[in-house]
Amino acid sequence: MNRRFPWPDERLIKAAQDGDVTSLTTVVMESQPHVRKFAISLCASPQDAEDAAQEALIILYRKIGTLRATGALASWMFRIVRNECLRQVRLLVSRSDETAAEPEASAEPSAEEAVLRRLEVERIAAAVGALPRDQRQVLIMRDVQGLPGSVVARSLGLSNAAMKSRLHRARAALRQSLSLTDQSSDQSSDRSSGQAPEQAADRAGDQPAGGESGP
Repeated sequence: MNRRFPWPDERLIKAAQDGDVTSLTTVVMESQPHVRKFAISLCASPQDAEDAAQEALIILYRKIGTLRATGALASWMFRIVRNECLRQVRLLVSRSDETAAEPEASAEPSAEEAVLRRLEVERIAAAVGALPRDQRQVLIMRDVQGLPGSVVARSLGLSNAAMKSRLHRARAALRQSLSLTDQSSDQSSDRSSGQAPEQAADRAGDQPAGGESGP
């Protein structure tokens, strides 16, 4: 694909940055197939990919003057598309979280609760966004959007068994990713308190079990 549709050359990008409208239009048109390819590989669904690609091309048109190096267009576009796909995931996760909390939401959350919830949404969205595309798709469609399994399988061209297997792998990968970030956070907390992780574990092991029950 790159041979048929090369990225705009640096002279064209420089002319676009200098305000030449024809050059700018050409840069956007020549970047379009690459941007769409990025979006398809990063976003959860074809519609999300289309939205992300459109947003990235709009940013390119409006803000090409902020591109520091003409040779960095591809990496700049990749970052914009990736951020837009992650933003879409964050919105979906946030909406799903709000919907699940509605029945028991009787009071406005405190400022601290709101910050913690936003950080958790950001963490989950980043973990979902890091999944392979096939796993990300099925996880978002089934667990975030809440679509029936049969609908997800049909949309992705999978059998129900294959869809369930892919969903199981996606959930396992997500749990592992979130567990690793939790461990990293705990270790950082131990270091900030001047306590080595091994010491913290030893201290925890010396504490009485309290209300611990059997399996």
